[in-house]
Amino acid sequence: MPKIVHVVGAIIHNEEGNILCARRSSNMTFPGYWEFPGGKIEPGERPQTALLREIKEELHCDIAVGQFVEETIYTYDTFTVRLETYFAEIINGTPIAYEHSELKWVPCSDLNSLEWAPADIPAVERVIRQCKKEFMSN
Repeated sequence: MPKIVHVVGAIIHNEEGNILCARRSSNMTFPGYWEFPGGKIEPGERPQTALLREIKEELHCDIAVGQFVEETIYTYDTFTVRLETYFAEIINGTPIAYEHSELKWVPCSDLNSLEWAPADIPAVERVIRQCKKEFMSN
C-alpha cells in the first residue's frame, strides 16, 4: 500500500471573488501543475493550524481559515494524498511565490482553464459549483 501524505490546502479568495492559484515549481513533484497553496500536516497538528503555518511559510502572509470545502484521497504512482481544503482570506500581507513558480488570482468561472494537480480537481469542481450558486442567488 502506498504511503499516505496528509496535506491541507487554502482556497484563498479576495473581495472580487477571485481565487489564488499556485503553480508548482520545477523542484516540486508534478511541476507546472496548479494547486491550492498549503502543505503537509504535522503529526498531532489540526488541519487549520497547519494551514496557517504553511501559508505563512509559503506565501509570507497571514490568513483567516474559513469553511471546510472538500476532502480528497488521490493515489499517485508512489504515494497517496489525503487533501483537506478550506476557504480562507488574507488578513495580513501580500502573497509572494517563494516556493511556487507563479501565483495568479483567477475568477471562479476560469478555474477550469488551468491544468490542476489531480488531487486538487474535486475541490476545484466544488468551488466552481459553489460560486455558481452564489452568483445565481445575487
